Amino acid sequence: MYSKIMVPVDLAHLEVLEPSLQAVADLARHYQAEVCYVGVTSTAPSSVARSPEEYERKLEAFAQQRAALHGQPVSVHTLSSADPVADLDDLLIQAIDDVGADLVVMPTHPPKHLDVIMPSHGGKIATHTDVSVFLVRPSRS
Repeated sequence: MYSKIMVPVDLAHLEVLEPSLQAVADLARHYQAEVCYVGVTSTAPSSVARSPEEYERKLEAFAQQRAALHGQPVSVHTLSSADPVADLDDLLIQAIDDVGADLVVMPTHPPKHLDVIMPSHGGKIATHTDVSVFLVRPSRS
């Protein structure tokens, strides 16, 4: 049913991603799908990398670590922006087409009243693309 699963990754906050990373590993094994880890980084130096090229190397190393855990093929797609916070949703929506993903798996937060004013990234992606989007909430513990 799925052949390429896109996973947005923030290398600065990997601990938040673990539930969605486990879900994508299970889905990738079940569907024998490739996992494409997508990272959006700043064109300016950040706490994660001094350049987009360094960020891409770190994302590739992360992807290879995950491949060793779930055993499915992996790829990476790195996007850079002068303002990643403002551009994130649009860049991720474009990345779906760029990488040929047919499923997106990403973490999300529990619903809040503020979502009416500022929708979640996953919600926006789900309403602006024709691929399936699987939002993984954090554990309740």
